[in-house]
Amino acid sequence: MLNYQKEVFNNGIRLLTEEVPHVRSVSLGIWVQVGSRDEDPEISGISHFIEHMLFKGTEKRSAKDIAESLEAVGGQLNAFTTKEYTCFYIRLLDEHLDLGLDVLSDMFFNSLFNPKEIDTERNVVLEEIKMYEDSPDEIIHDLFARTAWKGHPLGRPILGSVDAINVIDESKIREYFSRYYCPSNTIISAAGRIDQEILNQKLRRVFEGWEQPRKPNHYHSPLFQSSVLAQKKDTEQVQICLGVPGLKQSDDRIYELYVLNNVLGGGVSSRLFQEVREQRGLAYSVYSYHSSYRDSGLFCVYACTSPRNRDEVIRLVIDELQSIKTSGITPEELKRSQDQIKGNIYLGMESVSNRMTRLGKSEIYHDRVIDPDEVIEKVSRVTRDQVTALAEQMIRPEKMVLTTIGPEQAPAVLEDYF
Repeated sequence: MLNYQKEVFNNGIRLLTEEVPHVRSVSLGIWVQVGSRDEDPEISGISHFIEHMLFKGTEKRSAKDIAESLEAVGGQLNAFTTKEYTCFYIRLLDEHLDLGLDVLSDMFFNSLFNPKEIDTERNVVLEEIKMYEDSPDEIIHDLFARTAWKGHPLGRPILGSVDAINVIDESKIREYFSRYYCPSNTIISAAGRIDQEILNQKLRRVFEGWEQPRKPNHYHSPLFQSSVLAQKKDTEQVQICLGVPGLKQSDDRIYELYVLNNVLGGGVSSRLFQEVREQRGLAYSVYSYHSSYRDSGLFCVYACTSPRNRDEVIRLVIDELQSIKTSGITPEELKRSQDQIKGNIYLGMESVSNRMTRLGKSEIYHDRVIDPDEVIEKVSRVTRDQVTALAEQMIRPEKMVLTTIGPEQAPAVLEDYF
């Protein structure tokens, strides 16, 4: 059981803390419920751009001061942006927590958004986009999402577009920041060697006086569009993503999907890894994954292989999908998958960063903390019949998307594999 507490400040900020007394470290994150799905096309990438700008200086700290502050005491200061939230976090020894809080809150409340620094960081982000575009094994996943959810913000890359990044300026940043960075949109989570009451008091002193009206996020669910798309690129291998609609975060069947994913392509003992790599030697990397959001999800299989093996790999993937759909999984696969999920959860709980992240994400998506024991208990109740039923509902030829990146421009025809 998690030893956590939840407090709601007068201005609406939610604080979740967990004491882990046997460690010396603390991890604390500020979570803002805004990401790339909140962006209009003309400012695509601004959530990620703002994440960068909070490291570029305040009234009392330069960008160099911020970079050196926690590193000097062996700590970490970082951030990341997703499609539905942005997180700024620290990890450091408990004795340096006050320093970490001071630096993090200074960045959060007092960033200058200096036009000169914006121009400098614009170049950094554009280089990041170029680096990303030179990595077809990363691009393929965004190509898959963009094809499946054509025209929807969830289908756009988090980094944004070059055209949008080139026109982002101080006024656009400040308007977007004031719209979404507000108390009711903010969660703070912390785990490690802390005194929950003392930390609560310290955070209230810094954050409870913050008043900023919320302009609500406007979400509309994406419409999944079955399609096949081949993007030509001069590469040695073909990158492949093949998938179907998945489940949203709050769907009760998510635990059945955990099991299905593990059996199909969740590790080295999975069907896809054993069949495609170990038995046939057709790929170095092959796996499945699911991406779940507030109101939708994607379930995808990824593989990379030589162009001459493209069709064989696609056929093998579809054969395995069809096999789970028609024949289900074995009792041994069910038990192994349940044990694997249990082990991954408990091993992950040995990291204070993972504990902090679990608190924040759970609150974002469920408005409560889901205890790891609850997840394990629900996974342990999953049956083979439930997994088969889910596979029958999800894995349908008319609901598939296939995207490839490689030297062959001619797309595969899905009907040829059934």
